Amino acid sequence: MRRLLEENTVPASVEFNESLLDSHLVVDVRTPLEYEEDHLPGAINVPLLSNEERVEIGTLYKQTGPKEARIRGLELTAGRFPQIVHEIGEAAAGRPILVYCWRGGLRSKTVTSILELTGFDAVQLQGGYKTFRNRVIARFEPFQSPGPLLVIHGMTGIGKTTFILGLSSEEYSVIDLEGLACHRGSAFGELGLSQNLSQKRFETLLWDAFRKLPRGKPVIVEGESKRIGKVSLPGNFYEVMQDSVKVWCNASLETRVERLIEEYGRSEYRQGMADALLRIRKKLGGEKYEEIAGYLTRWEMEPFMSELVRNYYDKVYYKNREWREDLSLSLEDYAKAERELKAFLQIRKELNASLKLYEPPL
Repeated sequence: MRRLLEENTVPASVEFNESLLDSHLVVDVRTPLEYEEDHLPGAINVPLLSNEERVEIGTLYKQTGPKEARIRGLELTAGRFPQIVHEIGEAAAGRPILVYCWRGGLRSKTVTSILELTGFDAVQLQGGYKTFRNRVIARFEPFQSPGPLLVIHGMTGIGKTTFILGLSSEEYSVIDLEGLACHRGSAFGELGLSQNLSQKRFETLLWDAFRKLPRGKPVIVEGESKRIGKVSLPGNFYEVMQDSVKVWCNASLETRVERLIEEYGRSEYRQGMADALLRIRKKLGGEKYEEIAGYLTRWEMEPFMSELVRNYYDKVYYKNREWREDLSLSLEDYAKAERELKAFLQIRKELNASLKLYEPPL
């Protein structure tokens, strides 16, 4: 036993590599609060210390020093080692295990060591979550798209999200910014959603979405402001969107109202719509607010949505559009719009290829 302990004093460790997320069971041994704020994609949380215990150990470390803090940590956690090993081993199901904590310190070292001692193929992530977080930040500073970036713009209710999510996955890569942010990016954007994720979590989700995209395919995103609800687009991603290919989409008022009713006209959203309407009362004006609120109270969805579009959305969003679109697209018929988008991209591709043929030699 003594020899076994000596051989495993220092657990194996690895530098972060994206492939580890696909090949290993990723285990976050930080506290539940740390995990909730953000964690590596696909990671499970098997905390070595509880939220309260981490505070206790941290306080002890500052007041009396590292030795006393480590002894207390051992007292708190040693009895859990068998359960920790069992939980991780069961989740791994034969896969190798990647363990991390905040910055590759004692927590992940401890868990990796006991996993190795009990025969599991486990490694510690060098630098822990902090190293991963730096990788996420670097991905968006500066941001480079894996393929031509197309930004889909248009007024509220025309069906932009439905359109992009229905595009052929063989032809396009789609990043659903609003889906990742858990917010539709408008005054009524939280209806049916709960935007309780942190800024860090949103950035990790966005990083992971781009990580999984193939190179070369056109990347489609919906036009957004810098902020989507409570979270912001990271790095210079928003600026890159502004400089990318812009597609302006449109649809008739009747179509927009119909689609808005289909999306929002649910009885369970009734109170949420009333609350959202109250928040924009000043922009509507008292008289118009009372009129629209009356439609909502009587659940008259057609005039409610129609007046909301005319008197709020169309007056607030894209009020000052200081750019011209590269393509104008009607979304009355999604299938037809996709064919027109494909034809536009093909012409653009052929034009770019022909221009390269005439580039003067350096």
